[in-house]
Amino acid sequence: QVQLVESGGGSVQPGGSLRLSCRASGFILPHSIGWFRQAPGKEREGVACISSVDDTTYYTDSVKGRFTITRDTAKNMVYLQMDNLKPEDTAVYYCAAFEAFEKILKLEAWRYDYWGQGTQVTVSS
Repeated sequence: QVQLVESGGGSVQPGGSLRLSCRASGFILPHSIGWFRQAPGKEREGVACISSVDDTTYYTDSVKGRFTITRDTAKNMVYLQMDNLKPEDTAVYYCAAFEAFEKILKLEAWRYDYWGQGTQVTVSS
C-alpha cells in the first residue's frame, strides 16, 4: 500500500528557513515526487518536483533560488528545503507522487495519483 507522510511544517519569520520531509513507502515502480501547496481561498499550486529517472528537478518560478527538492532513495525520503521564506509562502504543503519509467517534470496535480495529508507552513512576523 502506497503511503506518503509529510513532516517538518511550522511557523517561521520572513527570511527564515524550514525543511519539509516526505516519507514515501509501498512503491514498487519508480516514482516522481512533487510538492504542492494550497493557501486559504486559493487553488492548489505545484511548487517543485523531482524525476523518477535521474532526480532532475523542476521549480515553479516563485520559488526558484529559494526552495530545493532532494531525494534520499536509500531512506525513501524526499525533502523540500525552503529558504528566505516569505509571507506568501504560507500554505498547507502536500507531498504527491506518480509512478513513471520516463522523465516527466510537470506540476499538474492531475498527474499525481498519491497524496499525503499535508503539513502547515506559516510565515509571519
